[in-house]
Amino acid sequence: MAETDGKKPPMSKEKRRFLRKIIILFLVTATPVLAVLCIFLGIRLHIVQKELQILQARTMEAAAFYDTEDLEETGYSDRQEEPAAGTEAEEKFDAVTGADEESGTGAGSEAYTDRYAADGVSVSKRDSAGTMKESTDEDVVLADGSVRKVYLTFDDGPSSNTERILDILAQYDVKATFFVVGKEEEKYQELYQRIVAEGHTLGMHSYSHKYDEIYQSVDSYAQDLSRLQEFLYETTGVWCRYCRFPGGSSNTVSGVDMYDLITYLDEQDITYFDWNVSSGDASNSYISKEAIISNCMITLPKYEESIILMHDASNKNTTVEALPALIEQIQAMDNTVIVPIGEDTEPIQHISSD
Repeated sequence: MAETDGKKPPMSKEKRRFLRKIIILFLVTATPVLAVLCIFLGIRLHIVQKELQILQARTMEAAAFYDTEDLEETGYSDRQEEPAAGTEAEEKFDAVTGADEESGTGAGSEAYTDRYAADGVSVSKRDSAGTMKESTDEDVVLADGSVRKVYLTFDDGPSSNTERILDILAQYDVKATFFVVGKEEEKYQELYQRIVAEGHTLGMHSYSHKYDEIYQSVDSYAQDLSRLQEFLYETTGVWCRYCRFPGGSSNTVSGVDMYDLITYLDEQDITYFDWNVSSGDASNSYISKEAIISNCMITLPKYEESIILMHDASNKNTTVEALPALIEQIQAMDNTVIVPIGEDTEPIQHISSD
């Protein structure tokens, strides 16, 4: 055998052709596989993002839906108390919640209120011609003889706090609007009936309040709302014609186009109401009664008609505590009345089907 001086013999042409074919075959085979894999991963990422949004929304609303009495049976309570003033705990609490009354960046500030006003969507209302009008940041000046109307609305009830809310409203001879969910226990049926008997407006929120179910399709939303409508009719004798979408019409978790749901409501002759004033009590974070009052009173002067978003839930104790002072301050405003939603109420809607 001839010496090669330790060098490997050159690769034959046949081997080079074979390796070239293997490489080309691999690329031809792998490229579509990688493309399919990328598409699959993209779809999965989109699904996961949507599921996270739904989970976040449901987490925000869960405490408002379940009653404290039911939670206490499992040893769970989401009632968060405000730390005592002047303590280290209060400093940590303020750092977490951003509460800074002097600087105007905390829960009582205008910036805080605007953040909740309409989820970043311009609040609109219909004028007499049915055209949507945008809101203004300036205080509205009432014309001579005009009256400012304020609508107190409560979502998510009935709850262990409903009776307290009704007692306060009765004390001040004020009528409100309750956008309720479906709870069939006898103690709650009595609260639905009391709401109607005392002259308040009964509205629909959803039966289940489960975002991932009701917002799957138009059919799933329709089934849930119809179930609530029929249940409330059987319980109170009222065929409800007013509703509020869970999360509002501008929510970002719906799996179906909100315009399709709005079209469905129009076909059913059901009017939906959003809000242009938020109390700020939608968050699971602690909010003081002073901040709730401030959030409302800062924004009220901007509108001739104000629909205030509040929540009737077992963990919203400060909302109940704020209610007497809030009513008194509203009643002290010139040419201002508190009324329930009715047939002559112009709907506040974050988005419209028009």
